[in-house]
Amino acid sequence: MDDLKKRALDYHQFPKPGKLSVESSKPCATQQDLSLAYTPGVAEPVREIEVDPANAYKYTNKGNLIAVITDGTAVLGLGNVGALAGKPVMEGKAVLFKHFAGIDVFDIEVNAATPDEFIQTVVNIAPTFGGINLEDIAAPHCFYIENELKKRLDIPVFHDDQHGTAVIVAAALLNALELQGKTLPSVKIVFLGAGAAGCSCAKLLKLMGAKYITMVDRKGVLDTSRDDLHDNNRELAVATTDANSLADVMPGADVFIGVSAKNGLPPELVTDMAAKPVIFALANPDPEILPDQVFALRDDVIMATGRSDFPNQVNNALCFPYLFRGALDAQAKQITEEMKVAAAKALSALAREPVPQQVLDAYQLESLSFGKDYIIPKPFDPRLMEFVAGAVAQAAKPGK
Repeated sequence: MDDLKKRALDYHQFPKPGKLSVESSKPCATQQDLSLAYTPGVAEPVREIEVDPANAYKYTNKGNLIAVITDGTAVLGLGNVGALAGKPVMEGKAVLFKHFAGIDVFDIEVNAATPDEFIQTVVNIAPTFGGINLEDIAAPHCFYIENELKKRLDIPVFHDDQHGTAVIVAAALLNALELQGKTLPSVKIVFLGAGAAGCSCAKLLKLMGAKYITMVDRKGVLDTSRDDLHDNNRELAVATTDANSLADVMPGADVFIGVSAKNGLPPELVTDMAAKPVIFALANPDPEILPDQVFALRDDVIMATGRSDFPNQVNNALCFPYLFRGALDAQAKQITEEMKVAAAKALSALAREPVPQQVLDAYQLESLSFGKDYIIPKPFDPRLMEFVAGAVAQAAKPGK
């Protein structure tokens, strides 16, 4: 870990601090260039945009510019580190937007005393951007912030920690269940973790046909007798039951999805699951249970984690660049449920396609094909743009 720390700090400091820079997309080498880039020529697009704000997409970078915005209250697994300390993560997100989808990003770190102050800040700067990617904002404030911004803005607003995770989980689960000979409407699903990611995942799966979902958090099963539920998890509560803990609901479960913390799934509960189960242990960097612990107990499991050193990494980089690419290309006003479902189904379909040599080379693999160790595409698959962004743009069209 000491070596990792040094390499990471050196990477961020040298040859110059940070991971982003701004480059001009137009020449500025002559007096004529200068007269067009700034005064007097710049007045012409100003007049055009004043007449019709939609012209901003024609004459500025608005249509390819995303704001990645945080208040620093839930950064990675580090918690409330503050807005400034969250900046390296926001810059990293910007790098992925640019590398994978050609989207420009300004990272914005906001010191806000209240959610409403944060919301007003985003509203005030929104004219600059073609979309807003909310990042690393703690629950339950993240729900309120996203919902209010969606009401007040006419550009896509997307909280990746919620919906990006949900899209990848849905895509991976569709494929895992097919390999296990099961269907989404028929399986019993248990979630450990009912925060932003857990609730969003469960809601998207319900939208796509899941019928039997039980949510468990630190206090136990979310059921209708609890008085501590809020608007974003109340609809996921089951009827009052004698089952109070994870141990009570795991027997016979077909699917376990963990979005909680290290060691959240005791090994003995794995043996209680149904035949041919699916386990997604997504806590980072340490999963709820490690793959070697699971496979020491049974060999009929399909498993995914959030880590790149195990098969089937649930990685949000498979979603957010391409979801926004499709939304920007369609000049969508919002990210709809239909767009998220389209992204999930496109990712699911891509994993079933033959894997190109470029991907094998990137991961130093001899071969890779759809199966228990490959249920979700790799982030360096060049076809993601075509499959996912294309599907999202199509879903964004009116009437689709």
